[in-house]
Amino acid sequence: MTDTTSYDVLIVGSGAAGLSLALELSGKASVAVISKGRLEESSTYYAQGGIAAVLDETDSIKSHIQDTLDAGAGLCDPKAVRFIVENGRKAIEKLIDYGVDFSREDNPDNGGQEYHLTREGGHSHRRVIHAADATGRAVETTLVERVMKAQGVTLLDHHLAVDLIRDKLPDGAPGRCIGAYALDIRNDHVSVYRARTVVLATGGASKVYLYTSNPDGSTGDGIAMAWRAGAQVANMEFTQFHPTCLFHPEAKSFLITEALRGEGGRLKLIDGTRFMKQFDKRGELAPRDIVARAIDHEMKRTGDEYVLLDISHKPAEFITEHFPNVYRRCLEFGFDITKEPIPVVPAAHYTCGGVVTDLNGRTDVEGLYAIGEVAYTGLHGANRIASNSLLECLVLSASCGTDIIEQLDSFPEPPMPAEWDESWVRDSDEDVVISHNWNELRHFMWDYVGIVRTDKRLERAKRRVDLLLGEIAEYYGNFRISGDLLELRNLAVVADLIIRSAMSRKESRGLHYTLDYPESKTVAIEPTVLSPEGK
Repeated sequence: MTDTTSYDVLIVGSGAAGLSLALELSGKASVAVISKGRLEESSTYYAQGGIAAVLDETDSIKSHIQDTLDAGAGLCDPKAVRFIVENGRKAIEKLIDYGVDFSREDNPDNGGQEYHLTREGGHSHRRVIHAADATGRAVETTLVERVMKAQGVTLLDHHLAVDLIRDKLPDGAPGRCIGAYALDIRNDHVSVYRARTVVLATGGASKVYLYTSNPDGSTGDGIAMAWRAGAQVANMEFTQFHPTCLFHPEAKSFLITEALRGEGGRLKLIDGTRFMKQFDKRGELAPRDIVARAIDHEMKRTGDEYVLLDISHKPAEFITEHFPNVYRRCLEFGFDITKEPIPVVPAAHYTCGGVVTDLNGRTDVEGLYAIGEVAYTGLHGANRIASNSLLECLVLSASCGTDIIEQLDSFPEPPMPAEWDESWVRDSDEDVVISHNWNELRHFMWDYVGIVRTDKRLERAKRRVDLLLGEIAEYYGNFRISGDLLELRNLAVVADLIIRSAMSRKESRGLHYTLDYPESKTVAIEPTVLSPEGK
């Protein structure tokens, strides 16, 4: 017998966007938050750098907007940029009220203390507020503590959403989103969760690539579910590769914060030669797409497996005070960053595209919202500037919450959806198929749809993903589901969307760089919007 539980709002995802929204709705609606692992296990938790916002009197909204537009390479939506930047201070003040302990420094002018702001790539001012070099952990743990005490919020950890559920209109066409099926991973049991409205806050899809800074859960679940449910997606060709992940066989997904370059870290070849000025006059402070391409170029030119990031010329006390987490983690792998450089490589880091939404998080599927990295608002354009991601999560969770509360009385009570039926499937005796397909997918995405692309590489990737989609659909239709199968299914959908989007953009722009079209267009610059069949 399948369990059915009903809520006003079902939030899928427990990062900064999902938990912030739950707190916005607390006491005003019945809310359930689905988390595929521990509540804390999200990309937010691993974010090191900080949150960009105009907090200093020498900075300005206009400057933050312009820096964001410049980094976005002509594809940002100016309206979205202005809305999110203008609401930045309010978002930070809310986190401070929640109890996030941001780093402070002494102010010699008044003898007191003020929040320490750092500068990161693409920014013209120091505007990144942070909690040492573990901002995401400070934000996530604070939000978890608050939400665990929040009124009317049910927390469902170790649940993996399978698919969204839509009501049927009288003519048989799909109607409003009314909930989701979710697999209770610990009990291997699928439940139905009804809701008057559903919010996707599932994060990005960087696990589609072989090397990534993201945790294992970044498998594009929300994007794939929204696509299968009929929602539009946009700009999936723009995956941001973080320039500097620690290169070590045991250092899984450990990112070296961009703030380290912001505070004077230098990129060098293995022989000690600096190279960034050859690619951009801003050197190490160029936007991430430029830095990642430069590193990729130099690694391919020299045949080296990594480059070096060196901040050892700074005082040891400065390094350990500003980057305690990076210092400790690198020391665990045998690198003392106060005395020697760090070996680094680029890795998939952030999905700039996603489910198309407005500035309240509404998708084009009635009853379905999306916020955070899963969504495409137009903020990031062709490249995300550093530390705007958590800002977007916080601002959009607030506007989404306001919109839901205002609309809640008009949302209909969801009907009883069909139960999950697995009476005719059987247990798999070929799990090797899942692991093999998983590895094949991530390898060809890295090789053919990575930092530098060509038409031929994309065509090869498309042929392979089409075969995989067929195999996965057959497997999914015949065997009992598992977490690994669901994530593989979602990754294959996302890979297909990335490839199709990349094939349609006949130019190089921002994070999408192709040797066949190395120049950027000067006219008709539009986002890449994909619509499911029948829309």
